[in-house]
Amino acid sequence: MSRFKRFLPLVLVAWVLGAQNASMMINPDVRRVGTKLACLCGSCKNTVGDCQMIGCGYSSPARTEIVNLVSLGASDENVIAKFVQREGIKALAVPPSSGFNLSIWIMPIVMLMLGLYAIFVYIQRYRRPAPAPVTVAHRFHEIAAKDLDGLE
Repeated sequence: MSRFKRFLPLVLVAWVLGAQNASMMINPDVRRVGTKLACLCGSCKNTVGDCQMIGCGYSSPARTEIVNLVSLGASDENVIAKFVQREGIKALAVPPSSGFNLSIWIMPIVMLMLGLYAIFVYIQRYRRPAPAPVTVAHRFHEIAAKDLDGLE
């Protein structure tokens, strides 16, 4: 029985390693093109090239399609264009930086600049010394000085 306990971890490791096969390895073409395409399964936020979900309903067929298109001689841009044509702009992992999508790239910078400006204005406003309060005695001295100037 002690011999069995000794070999049990070895058997478990061999079983886990045997469960992986070559079909689970990602083709370099699939990784290169797939990293530019978003996985649209709805369960993850990965790309087709790095989706690790086993039996993913979107990335598994997409990888097969990428392999087929690349083996037929399609360029990376053509493969991506085919996915965009079928799925729309949401098929891309990173939105293009043109048109309205340009605001996605510009707005964080604009908001950062506005925030820094607001902080600058806030600091400048409260950094200035407040004007000295007008006291009754100070006002009395001003009136008295005017009256005395009028007597001369």
